[in-house]
Amino acid sequence: MAQFSFPNQTKFYSGKVRDVYSIGEQLLVMVASNRISAFDVILPRQIPYKGQVLNQIAAYMLDATRDICPNWLLKVPAPQVSIGKRCVPFKIEMVVRGNLTGHAWRTYSAGGRELCGASMPEGMRENDYFPTPVITPSTKAEHGHDEDISPAEIIKQGLATEVDWQTLSDYALRLFNRGKEIAAKQGLILVDTKYEFGKIGDTIYLMDEIHTPDSSRYFYADGFEERQEKGERQKQLSKEFVREWLIANDFMGKEGQTVPTMNDEWIDTISKRYIELYEKVIGKSFKPVDISDEEIFELTSKSLASL
Repeated sequence: MAQFSFPNQTKFYSGKVRDVYSIGEQLLVMVASNRISAFDVILPRQIPYKGQVLNQIAAYMLDATRDICPNWLLKVPAPQVSIGKRCVPFKIEMVVRGNLTGHAWRTYSAGGRELCGASMPEGMRENDYFPTPVITPSTKAEHGHDEDISPAEIIKQGLATEVDWQTLSDYALRLFNRGKEIAAKQGLILVDTKYEFGKIGDTIYLMDEIHTPDSSRYFYADGFEERQEKGERQKQLSKEFVREWLIANDFMGKEGQTVPTMNDEWIDTISKRYIELYEKVIGKSFKPVDISDEEIFELTSKSLASL
């Protein structure tokens, strides 16, 4: 995908999987590319329709949560493009966990009973539900990995005021509960996810993407309890299958490791899995759109002119 130059563009930033364009002082254009990353590394080949999948799931979820808090999204002029309000971001990610899995489980199994100021009760097994969802925030690193941080440290470091932290926490937990309700209708469990917020004036806005397979982990609800009782692995819906393939091929993003060759068959498999993710999370058939860079530019520019 080309790098665009939109009318009134003031800044361009290329992230691991998305390109972000600042338009004047008040708007952002976010283009979801077909790039895929794992272990903080952009993999060498792109995945057809991945950008459309993620952008459209995010738009669906942002629309489904507007009654909870304001969000940044204004328009979706093309399948992989979102236009929204430019906010001053909080330099923290609000990670919400409903189950003891991933980083939380690794901390727990190593003997830790607290993560980012949140208590984790004794006697839990991997993937068990927490008594109530917990917030385990992290700092947003400019380079390298994000770092765990407690609410007390967030306030102490001036990353958010005490009043803002209360609002962020309230929004995050309410968004997570809504996400769980949406997932349950699709036979899924929203296990954990992350939210990013920013401010315009004194108003806090939900930013970025939400409840997508790149930012969230889902389990299949059918058979969940039986698998827990037997100590079996849970069936999950996320991009974890890509990480597992990389690990099986001796790549974890460490120095000296080489990304394994991604052949056409594997690329096609990943693309089909992302489409499956869309259809399972949203409950609708995915309609792939083949669109040229010229059409993306034209549709986006036209939408910007109307704002």
